[in-house]
Amino acid sequence: MKNTLILATCGLATSLWAAGAAVADPAHGTWKTEVDDGAYAHVSMAPCGSNVCGTIVKTFKGGAEYNSPNKGKQIVRGMKPSGGGAYAGKVWRPSNDKIYVGKMQVNGKKLTLKGCVAGGLLCASQKWTKIN
Repeated sequence: MKNTLILATCGLATSLWAAGAAVADPAHGTWKTEVDDGAYAHVSMAPCGSNVCGTIVKTFKGGAEYNSPNKGKQIVRGMKPSGGGAYAGKVWRPSNDKIYVGKMQVNGKKLTLKGCVAGGLLCASQKWTKIN
């Protein structure tokens, strides 16, 4: 009975630790993108399975909020954490409707997002700022 109680307690502690680790992911939260083709967005980064995905929740043009057709669409797709705030997955660029091989690096309240083609030889990047 005592061994069963110890194992159950260890299992509960492991489950709580895993849940806490998932909540504490540095990429989770809302991020402000850089301006791209005159517009920017707020992107909500959240778990999608064991990865991180980002959905456009607000859009802005000329500094004013507007109802873009991209609102509600997933811009960051299946970013798999690899440790140290680094992630790899896919990125959708709304201005040209293309999906790129993506990488993310989170450092505090700054996130660098890269989209690449040609096996990573040609990349464009943005720096996002965490707003909550």
